[in-house]
Amino acid sequence: MGAEFVQISLTPILIGVFAAVACALPGNFLILRRQALIGDAISHVVLPGIVVAFLVTGTVAAIPMLIGAAGAALVAVVLIEAVRRLGRIEPGAAMGVVFTTLFAAGVLLLERTDTASVHLDVQHALMGNLESLVWLDATGWRSLMDPAALAALPEELGRIAVVCAAMIVLTAVFWRWLTITTFDEAFARALGIPAAAVGLGLVIAAAVAAVAAFEAVGSIIVIAMFICPPAAARLMTERLDRQVLWSVAFATLSAVLGYVLAGYGPLWLGARHAVSAAGMIATVSGVILALACLYGPHRARVGAGREAG
Repeated sequence: MGAEFVQISLTPILIGVFAAVACALPGNFLILRRQALIGDAISHVVLPGIVVAFLVTGTVAAIPMLIGAAGAALVAVVLIEAVRRLGRIEPGAAMGVVFTTLFAAGVLLLERTDTASVHLDVQHALMGNLESLVWLDATGWRSLMDPAALAALPEELGRIAVVCAAMIVLTAVFWRWLTITTFDEAFARALGIPAAAVGLGLVIAAAVAAVAAFEAVGSIIVIAMFICPPAAARLMTERLDRQVLWSVAFATLSAVLGYVLAGYGPLWLGARHAVSAAGMIATVSGVILALACLYGPHRARVGAGREAG
């Protein structure tokens, strides 16, 4: 059983955990800034950016994908602001118009171009291919010390691990700036902190996390992890540092428990086939949020995003 777990389940679980944590970290600040839809928008608008990057370069290499996704996120931010100002509508409506339009454009590009040969299609974009990211060269736990076996690890694991580590480092390095600009933007400007640049950097970081997770886990997990773990964590504490830790714990639990339930849950219920791991991970994160809403110690403070944490 140990050898089978390492070969079949270890890498998908790790990829799911790294993707969930990488999205949850910036998601905390988006939630507190009352910009949760930005995470949803980014998850949608990276799709046309990724497709355009592939059509231009002819490859699904990480760097072109990251550039395409980051460019699409910046275009979306500009369009949201333009629609808000020119249309004189509230920001939520502007976000909805822009990200649904760009996502529809991305789906249209996928359907009208030859991308199936590189596993870039609507199904993979929505649900990812987490179950297929197995480590076939592993023979057991000893393979973790075998350079030859480690060289055969799925490429997605290395990419999302690096991005997850980068999100952790950036959160730690810019903690003070993120905290001050999130709770009191005017005070941040008075201190000389470039609040607008911090906000833009947060959006770009979220876009990088989204595209790194996109290929492996699809947009379903990305959308869920930007919102559900941070929102559930917000209901558990009023301290920002503890909220971030809670969100990481919830994201990790969602990824592990969701993957296990996707593979074994149907079997326990007498069914023959597993269900989508991405869909189940998102479902578990939603259940955790629902439980936090019902039983969290600060459930009466839902929506109190800008009060001191």
